[in-house]
Amino acid sequence: MSTSNGSTTDGIAGKWLQVEIAGKTADVYEPANSSDNGRAVLHLHGHGLETLKDNPTFSAELERHGLPCICPHGQRSWWTDIICHEFDPEITPLAYLRERVVPYIAERWNIAPPQIGLTGISMGGQGALQLSYRYAREFPVVAAISPAVDFHNWQGTGLPLDEMFADKEAARQETATLQLHPLNWPRHQLLLCDPRDVDWFEGVERLASKLNSSGILFESDLKTSAGGHSWDYFNHVAARAIDFVADGLEQVSRRV
Repeated sequence: MSTSNGSTTDGIAGKWLQVEIAGKTADVYEPANSSDNGRAVLHLHGHGLETLKDNPTFSAELERHGLPCICPHGQRSWWTDIICHEFDPEITPLAYLRERVVPYIAERWNIAPPQIGLTGISMGGQGALQLSYRYAREFPVVAAISPAVDFHNWQGTGLPLDEMFADKEAARQETATLQLHPLNWPRHQLLLCDPRDVDWFEGVERLASKLNSSGILFESDLKTSAGGHSWDYFNHVAARAIDFVADGLEQVSRRV
């Protein structure tokens, strides 16, 4: 594990670094005013591969709460527990997060589950749900922004999904919605999606309906519109997402 030199960006108080974790790149945010409260954020990027690095809006929210953040580079892997050769031929994206990234967080900041809050955007939003739904006790706090829940609909369109899954039904079986356990779910989960998000809103709405019908507690905002599936919207809800994660981690800390 090695790090490169840090860099600062105008308007960002802390420092973004680029690091290497088990041969793969990740972006790391070190707050200038770290709260040293033993909590951190693990953020998963979307299909466009853009992390939070040098994003002034999200950086300001992380800084406000004194939260360090790590953004692994996952390629177009969809953050599932299925091998994606574009990401790695031997380890699945979710296994990489638990077996490589989580130990790195412990080594760098002395922070471990359940004090790691999950956030994600689009492909990464559903990936954060995947990780939290499968390992709810380890990751009880998750905020998913415009999560690409029904990614199976994109199987057969020339993406890495075509290699990962034989058909749409095989992909559907791996969606976050089907990983939800009625007796073991994250106690703090937030779903955010612009109703003008033409690709992903219906899937998020269906997931929210399933959570409701199952009696699973969650928070959501599926009414605010600020640009559809775009960074205008992602930045618009940044404060809501990071506030939610910070508050959730505080409540987890009290219970622990």
